[in-house]
Amino acid sequence: MSNKKADILSIYEQKAGLKQLVFRNTYQTFLQLKGVLLELTNEYNAQLKDKDRKLWLKFKDRGRFQASFKFGGDLLLFSMHSNVFEFDRAHSIWKTSYLQKNRQGAFCGIINIYNFLSDSFKYERETDLGYLVGRIFINKDFHYFVEGKRQMGAIYKNFGDSQIDDASLRTILESALQYVLEFDLLVPPYDNVKITSVEIVQERNNKMIQQTGKRLGYKFNTDDVLGEDAFYTGG
Repeated sequence: MSNKKADILSIYEQKAGLKQLVFRNTYQTFLQLKGVLLELTNEYNAQLKDKDRKLWLKFKDRGRFQASFKFGGDLLLFSMHSNVFEFDRAHSIWKTSYLQKNRQGAFCGIINIYNFLSDSFKYERETDLGYLVGRIFINKDFHYFVEGKRQMGAIYKNFGDSQIDDASLRTILESALQYVLEFDLLVPPYDNVKITSVEIVQERNNKMIQQTGKRLGYKFNTDDVLGEDAFYTGG
């Protein structure tokens, strides 16, 4: 076997094996997340059992890579990406001592957390907007890293210090819930809705179709967006 072929096979086996491991860890974490969501649903509903049933929380398993959690007018959609990613060289996570000693630890699977209005799914408003609340990164050692809204920024240790478990997932989920409950629907700017069409009105009458999002017409990145007010934390 030529040296070049041997090098290619060595790199391929190493990276492919690493990415398969990361995928399995991420998928296992996603299954754990679904279990924690179901636990939260049952616990919160037990406290709301004497209230209007419309206030009850609802968990839905939407298949291998998706799940949703409905509470009131909001819905959190959890979506696991099927691919494995590496952080770009400009990312601040490379400054951690963990990655400086263990470069392979930078390969992670991703679980995205989006906030939608529950009516967007109820009335099949396919053009409605969802907002990224946070992203959970899982690596080969089950170490985790969370990127998202500032409500969760102070609760995690440094990346590489601990592994993700039910307790940490619960903390992440409840922090996301708290943020979404404080992230209210704003009236869209007048100029964004002052013109319509017969087709839109007829469609709206049949399916209540009207593009809606909590910050429709506003720049989301000026309102506690991922970026300036984001957290970069992990365990």
